[in-house]
Amino acid sequence: MGEANHSTHPDVIEIVPQILLALPFATVLILYILAVIHSNQRYKQWPIYRTTCLVFGVLFAILAVAGPLASLSHMNFTAHMVGHLLLGMLAPLLVALAAPITLMLRTLPTASARKVSKVLQSLPSRFLTNPIVASILNIGGLWLLYTTDLYSLMHESMWVHLIVHFHVFIAGYLFTISIIYIDPRPHRLSFWYRSVVFIIALAGHGILTKYIYAHPPLGVPKEQAESGAMLMYYGGDAIDSILIFILCWHWFQATRPRLSLAERT
Repeated sequence: MGEANHSTHPDVIEIVPQILLALPFATVLILYILAVIHSNQRYKQWPIYRTTCLVFGVLFAILAVAGPLASLSHMNFTAHMVGHLLLGMLAPLLVALAAPITLMLRTLPTASARKVSKVLQSLPSRFLTNPIVASILNIGGLWLLYTTDLYSLMHESMWVHLIVHFHVFIAGYLFTISIIYIDPRPHRLSFWYRSVVFIIALAGHGILTKYIYAHPPLGVPKEQAESGAMLMYYGGDAIDSILIFILCWHWFQATRPRLSLAERT
């Protein structure tokens, strides 16, 4: 992603945004671990696999926004696409599987937990976590990034760079939790509804990869655009297959016949 010429000092272009992007994720990791310790002192043991998901989710997000990969992304579109898969797809999935809202509700005092529950039930929360809205923010945001001048502008403005990267993660997280329900959801939508929207979103993502392959973003060499698009296509499918499995598994659990007490014995 270093095709654009930068007039600002390289340290400002790379180091400052990396610190600003990595800091929130590091803070989330610390708060999550502290919450786990506090929760384990009051209730039964918090599942280790959920903590593991959070740790790896945060590490993948930080890897995408800070360090060698983030620096290389300024010069190579394929490296940028690796960062996109980590920040916008894999990290949000792992964070969602860590059930951070459940842990928060379990850790906070009763009064504070009730306030959080009211926020979850609020109209803005329901709007943002609707699969259609989340898909537009997620897939629509990617179309806007790669088919307009926003991609090149991201390399010329530190603030645009920050906004785009935060949007990629947040939109990816909202999309993930709109399709699979790990944390409490006061207003649950049907499996059919979520599945149909998910399929349409997958199609939009796939079409975008083919568009990038044929029409590279401004300043991106054709070879890098092709390799990056292929990585986005196949890597995205691999991560989406996990989402599909979880959605289908939840659907199976919700619809399978329940054994009566007599049948169990």
